Amino acid sequence: MNEENQRHNPFFEPYNTPHDTAPFDRIRLEDFEEAFMEGIRRDNEQIDKIINNPAKPTFDNTIISVDDEKDNYYDLLSRTSSVFFNLLSAETNDDMDALAQKLSPILTQHANDIRLNEKLFERIKYVHRHHRKLTAEEKMLLDNCYDGFVRSGALLDAEGKARLRQLTEEASMLGLQFSQNLLKEQKAYTLHITDEAQLDGLPDTAREAAAQTAKERGLEGWVFTLDSPSYSPFMTYSTQRELRQQMYMAYNTKCIHDNTENNLDICKRLVNLRREIAQLLGYKTYADYVLKHRMAGNVRSVYKLLNNLIDAYKPTALKEREELKKQATTSPSQGGGVKSPVEALEPWDVAFYSHKLQMKKFNIDAEMLRPYFQLNKVIDGVFGLATRLYGITFKENKDIPVYHPDVKAYEVFDRDGSFLAVFYADFHPRQGKQGGAWMTEYQGQWMEREDVKKPFGPDNCKNVRPHVSVVMNLTKPTAEKPALLTLGEVETFLHEFGHSLHGMFANTRFESLSGTNVWWDFVELPSQFMENFAIEKEFLRTFAFHYETGEPLPDELINRIVRSRNFMAATACLRQVSFGLLDMAYYTKKDEFTDDIIPFEKQAWKKAIFGKQRMDTCMTVQFSHIMAGGYAAGYYSYKWAEVLDADAFAVFKREGIFNPATAQRFRDCILSKGGTENPMVLYKKFKGGEPTIDALLKRTGIKVKAHPSPPKGRGV
Repeated sequence: MNEENQRHNPFFEPYNTPHDTAPFDRIRLEDFEEAFMEGIRRDNEQIDKIINNPAKPTFDNTIISVDDEKDNYYDLLSRTSSVFFNLLSAETNDDMDALAQKLSPILTQHANDIRLNEKLFERIKYVHRHHRKLTAEEKMLLDNCYDGFVRSGALLDAEGKARLRQLTEEASMLGLQFSQNLLKEQKAYTLHITDEAQLDGLPDTAREAAAQTAKERGLEGWVFTLDSPSYSPFMTYSTQRELRQQMYMAYNTKCIHDNTENNLDICKRLVNLRREIAQLLGYKTYADYVLKHRMAGNVRSVYKLLNNLIDAYKPTALKEREELKKQATTSPSQGGGVKSPVEALEPWDVAFYSHKLQMKKFNIDAEMLRPYFQLNKVIDGVFGLATRLYGITFKENKDIPVYHPDVKAYEVFDRDGSFLAVFYADFHPRQGKQGGAWMTEYQGQWMEREDVKKPFGPDNCKNVRPHVSVVMNLTKPTAEKPALLTLGEVETFLHEFGHSLHGMFANTRFESLSGTNVWWDFVELPSQFMENFAIEKEFLRTFAFHYETGEPLPDELINRIVRSRNFMAATACLRQVSFGLLDMAYYTKKDEFTDDIIPFEKQAWKKAIFGKQRMDTCMTVQFSHIMAGGYAAGYYSYKWAEVLDADAFAVFKREGIFNPATAQRFRDCILSKGGTENPMVLYKKFKGGEPTIDALLKRTGIKVKAHPSPPKGRGV
């Protein structure tokens, strides 16, 4: 028997890797389908055991069995899904995309088979009405389980269930197609420059990165892409207005071209599918359906928040816009031999003239700071921040398999030296990787009975620790320089690291309630909270050293960073608000959506937009958050959580930003609790009271005659 015939699918056996981490080095594409199908079979076998159990339904023999309890017959479907779908975002290819298209309807059908199983739901319903005394966490699990089945159609009649299956399967396929189209469009475009004069204005870091990209592609000259580390510096520094326009239009017309990657009809259909799903389940709109399980509670509260922010920030944003227009129309800053100001500010001018205005007002820009933000030092700084706050430490372990050479794997240890988590960090853009940044998990946290025949308890309990990952698209190293980040990229790292702390500190009994499994307008609190440290001198002093000289970031530069913190802050706020308005406009539709996407988009966010809008660009078709990323009717969450993160950091500022007692309270009350309690209850345990919007207004330098009320949703 040859070696190939002796090979076993790695998903079917113990991984035998450090901390049972995914054996990326042994997994092949063909392993996935086999493991998925066997996982479905095992799931069905488990469901049959539950519904055919002759014993009276109980919390232990029904709810735990259907939701979280693990045993030696591990959840094959979960371990396979976590690897496959994470790689689909971080390291995909045409074959994986095709397999995803094949498997998506099968997996959606399987999920529907469970949620619409009448015998299973009857047992769950019985337990929901008749159960033993439960702990608060057990009660939360029971309520979530019951409500999850109801919200997935368990109370529908046969016709309704059949229709729901059709709708959810189609929505799953279209969400996948949306993402695949966007990735293809993102990676398809390049700006290839061979005339060095057209690099005018670009800093050395941008030129070197573009030269390296060209070399990697076998081209002469310089290649710029739509990935953020390439696109953003080009739009900020290039004096070549025509090329900036070309880049801007390429970026903002993704997925509206007359080709197979066009997402216009997909978006329209997704909006209608979600509306019909919600109405089939008894809700007026999809937003009503979603917001039932959000802190906001209802559509009115979301619009109140967004409108309050518009009222508070728009006067300042209008002043910012006028100042920027003045800079553009009076500054002789064009390249290519043309040294005259522009007649009108266009979208591809905004970043360019914002940079010039920032230099004029504060004498600071991203390139001044890059030499002090060497990635390896930033990693040390971010890890050191976690050590100082929470006492945890990180140790790279090269024996842990990774899925790409760019990825680093770390063991994380708690204050007492005990193992806490595995942490993967994937830093740089590449061909098979989605844009943006995100945190995810390859394994959640839960408490496992060591002997499944004995009751759960302290003497029969193993705390299974999580494997979390952050995936980003930060500036790559070049042949001349190590990876040198912008301050914005440092903030991105801190943001995703905040999510990862939420996962790493998870300490709950049930996996479905652990870590980031919280209401979506609460999940951004830990991440946005961490961004606050980016401009704190005490933090910067720990890692911000010049990569060549070793000199620390000068106090004068730090002071300029702090003074410029609120530069264009009102404009940035309204940009986020505009996205929230667009999201709500789609998902508060009560009737079939028949409008043309582009004009609908421009009207939906008009209240938060300045000036004339371009009808040849479109955000919706590349708005992954609300079309394929789980934020449909939830994009407002970023601003909702911003109120919370500013309020929470104000507590740290008052008590000491590195105060170990304050940090421990944040860990104990929020980071370790997951979704075991109402998020406002958790927040009030940390702070001792409700949040207000005052800290956010103060942080962003906004003064209003009468402060708008804080968001008043469920429990707020």
